[in-house]
Amino acid sequence: MDLVALSDFNAVAIHGGFGPAGRALDRPKATLSRRVTELEDQLGVRLIERGSRRMRLTEDGIALHERTRGLLAELEEAGEAVASRAPVARGRLRISAPVVFAHVLLCRIAARFARAYPQVEVEIVAEDRVVDPVEDGYDLVIRVDPPRDELLAGRRILDDERWLVATPTVSIPETHKQDAGPLPVPAVLSAAAPAGAVWNVWTESRDTMTFEPMPVLRLSSLLMVREAVLAGAGSAMLPRLLVEEDVMAGRLVCWGKEMGAPVEIWALYHSRRLLSVKVRAFLDALQDLPPRA
Repeated sequence: MDLVALSDFNAVAIHGGFGPAGRALDRPKATLSRRVTELEDQLGVRLIERGSRRMRLTEDGIALHERTRGLLAELEEAGEAVASRAPVARGRLRISAPVVFAHVLLCRIAARFARAYPQVEVEIVAEDRVVDPVEDGYDLVIRVDPPRDELLAGRRILDDERWLVATPTVSIPETHKQDAGPLPVPAVLSAAAPAGAVWNVWTESRDTMTFEPMPVLRLSSLLMVREAVLAGAGSAMLPRLLVEEDVMAGRLVCWGKEMGAPVEIWALYHSRRLLSVKVRAFLDALQDLPPRA
């Protein structure tokens, strides 16, 4: 594939037309049109629908643009770094992160990063779906307890744990017989919580207790679950990073910590892509997170 023609096509897609792209690149509009036509002939597909009023990418054009614009930016950045011998983080940095992590921690980290690296345009998408860094156009993805994936590499940036919490007004029996089975408690659950699950926790005195959550509410976001718990709707098993400040302030009480291994949070990137200066710099910024487990 002709990389120059591909670069011209991406410029046309970014700027929304041959004319705007030509003005931005200081190149003739006819030259850009010819290069894109040559690329279409080489690939055997139509990439751009050329109308009298406006240009529109075809489905194939959208797919090619999304798959290649990041790669071309990395190649350009690598060339600039080699040429200058002084790599500078610049360009667009797209990050996907779980909703809770993005709201509680990542937004503050990104703000500090933006001040330190003004030539980087940071875009963070808060979402709980599992995305593909290449297919979805992300430079970095944050995942909780990710499975092993040979196509992804990265760093463990944080260990967290889950706390069973409620407001001080929601009481818990002081005694509980071990042979009586799980202790039923009113609960606010996430929509993804499996039916019939129980909560096994270590109490502050290192005793074990088992609770049976009796659903009062089911909500689609852990942020919503926290708000409902703060309103006194019931108990919930929530990430420490989300409720620690509430517990320290007395708004919530921690009944126990979930038994089992700590929750691992990882920052991952595609292992077959060049690790760019901007990604490396953001990974370093993530290393400043305080340990939690």
